[in-house]
Amino acid sequence: MALVDFSKEGAVGVITINNPPVNALSSAVTADLALAVDKAEDASVRAVVIKGGKHFAAGADINEFQAVFEGTDEGRLAGELSTTVSRLESLAKPVIAAINGFALGGGLEVAMGADFRYMAQDSKVGQPEVKLGIIPGAGGTQRLARLVGWSKAKDIVFTGRSVAADEALAIGLADRVLAPDDVVSVAMEDAATFASGPTQ
Repeated sequence: MALVDFSKEGAVGVITINNPPVNALSSAVTADLALAVDKAEDASVRAVVIKGGKHFAAGADINEFQAVFEGTDEGRLAGELSTTVSRLESLAKPVIAAINGFALGGGLEVAMGADFRYMAQDSKVGQPEVKLGIIPGAGGTQRLARLVGWSKAKDIVFTGRSVAADEALAIGLADRVLAPDDVVSVAMEDAATFASGPTQ
């Protein structure tokens, strides 16, 4: 089974990150995510939902950090993820990120590449990279500031704190807050509505 699956339900493309337990964004996951975005570009796909399992995606795979810090893969992981998130953001169709559990670091960067973020009531998002002595490397600082404003973005990035769903909704980082069991189903319903609209 791929680390990122792509399927279709009608005209809705479904991208599922499948790297338990926390859906860490390893280089292999990032590569599979790029392939899923390739498939989402197909004209028969009219809207996209991207989701995880228990967790949306809890950031980079720390098992790969040592190679990055030693310089053998300097910037490679962030660069690959940044390119993929930009491609997700550029899809000419609506994209909804359905967030359960955590969307941290690169996971939040992926979610911010979507047009909409639907969060479970008990989910949390954040950019904790500062706690590892690094900064968000896949466009997180820019996208976060565009969504919540410079002051709030600096607070989130400088502290590395996690943001609960209700706060995320209040500051514009989330578009809807739902019961955990409803996040994916509501995202799918809304995506189907988007997909059924006229194209010209």
